[in-house]
Amino acid sequence: MSGAAPYAVEARELSKRFGSFTAVDRVSFNLDKGSIFGLLGANGAGKSTIIRMLCGLLRSSAGTARVAGYDINTEPEQIKRNIGYMSQRFSLYLDLTVAENIRFFGGIYGLSKQLITSRLSWVVEMAGLRGREDELTGRLAGGWRQRLALGCAILHRPQIVFLDEPTAGVDPLSRRDFWELINRLAEEGTTVLVTTHYLDEAEYANRILLIHAGRIVAEGSPGELKEGLPQAGPIPPSLEDVFIRLIEKQAGGTGS
Repeated sequence: MSGAAPYAVEARELSKRFGSFTAVDRVSFNLDKGSIFGLLGANGAGKSTIIRMLCGLLRSSAGTARVAGYDINTEPEQIKRNIGYMSQRFSLYLDLTVAENIRFFGGIYGLSKQLITSRLSWVVEMAGLRGREDELTGRLAGGWRQRLALGCAILHRPQIVFLDEPTAGVDPLSRRDFWELINRLAEEGTTVLVTTHYLDEAEYANRILLIHAGRIVAEGSPGELKEGLPQAGPIPPSLEDVFIRLIEKQAGGTGS
């Protein structure tokens, strides 16, 4: 990571249009180094488009962003060498074994055979797959594949990791275990940006960006966002309550 960059990610008026459709509309935010940043919103809100631009996979239509100190539009290859990326489809080859997937991704990242062997052991331990190295990945349950995919995404020990809907379609227990891994990464100094439409997962993030129809609705820590919503009864407001109220307000509803 560029030592001169004050933030892990800096986005300024970032926009993306596909023809006449605006998927992302003037989004701006900073992501502190070593933090967990949650990008939250319903399916189709623009989360995946934002993360693909930040990973150097899509050029912005307007505005820009810097990731690890590099410009997403002019230095995408430098960005790709300094980040880890895990998509909602997990990006694993189901007809390869656990060990074969790890070796394959290690080769993509340009790691030496000796380093791949060392990291393979680390990934297997992290994912809880000791003794299952020769098992076909397609035979693993979703939660195990999810852990393996995360391990493959961070084989090269990147300082910034982008996780795009990593817990989609996974059972609640596996989601909780996965977030324990994310927290461990952050404690070790890795910066994590994760997109999700599960609002309960936002409680794990240091800061949250709520997005709706490609636009920012609110930003803050989970506590700050909930404190901004008046308590209507004995039960404190949840992040889901916050999100619904903000969407109603933006749409001109009765929420305030």
